[in-house]
Amino acid sequence: MKTIQFREAICEAMSEEMRRDESVYLMGEEVAEYNGAYKASKGMLDEFGAKRVIDTPIAELGFAGIAIGSTMTGNRPIVEYMTFNFSLVGIDQIINNAAKIRQMSGGQFKCPIVFRGPTASAGQLGATHSQAFENWFANTPGLKVVIPSNVYDAKGLLKSAIRDDDPVIFMESEQMYGDKGEVPEGEYTIPLGVAEIKREGTDVTIVSFGKIIKEAYKAADELEKEGISCEIIDLRTVRPMDRDAILKSVKKTNRLVVLEEAWPFGNISTDIAYLVQSEAFDYLDAPVVKINTADTPAPYSPVLFAEWLPDYKEVIKGVHKVMYK
Repeated sequence: MKTIQFREAICEAMSEEMRRDESVYLMGEEVAEYNGAYKASKGMLDEFGAKRVIDTPIAELGFAGIAIGSTMTGNRPIVEYMTFNFSLVGIDQIINNAAKIRQMSGGQFKCPIVFRGPTASAGQLGATHSQAFENWFANTPGLKVVIPSNVYDAKGLLKSAIRDDDPVIFMESEQMYGDKGEVPEGEYTIPLGVAEIKREGTDVTIVSFGKIIKEAYKAADELEKEGISCEIIDLRTVRPMDRDAILKSVKKTNRLVVLEEAWPFGNISTDIAYLVQSEAFDYLDAPVVKINTADTPAPYSPVLFAEWLPDYKEVIKGVHKVMYK
């Protein structure tokens, strides 16, 4: 095993797949000459050249369309968005073309493409740079949506995403690029659509994904001091979602708290709550609790932002609620 940063895991995954398959290429703003806005493509221009590591203008709609079109001629592009907030400029291409090419061509064309970059908040970046759109993309048939929470998962999941024959939305975090973790020296992949139990427990299930899951870990440590055993599931992929993993855990613990950095209306945790009440209702000893951001645009003020974003204290309150404490 070796210890690397999150950004290095992303870079290694892309580089290894580009060495493996000449049809894979990377394009986006500042990915080449600047080594990536977050240095996640450092050294790739030198290794692969300007034909496979392509700097683009600030024109997300344009380069998204170019990349999607190139899949129909045998390429496997990786499109980096400086932030998924900017993907809204190109969302017509993602939703109306990438997600629908396979069906609308009667299976004649596939669309093996990865759209990757940071999602959700990252401190005082203002309302327009602090949004989580996982549920927007996950609502769309034809797209797969992946949100890793650590270095090991990021590398293994990205390699699988690049090899996948369908479009994959791969969502990272600006606040995780400096995170460190261990990965194997050799090659490995992690299948899409498979959740992982990050912490075994018996009293309550906490389901989360992405960087916000760190708050669940903090909460579980505090709750353990009270004698409450938390099982933490990292979804890793929200579409397809590993529903069996959620149901199996809830049937064991009989309680569920879902932690998601997203506006509360119509999000991933809403779908999880519906799943559990419809397929594991008789196992529940308490109503499902979901913990999300406040139902407002993200504030710039650090005091207001701290109130807007869920933290471990809210997770503890949620667990106490389902435990009737």
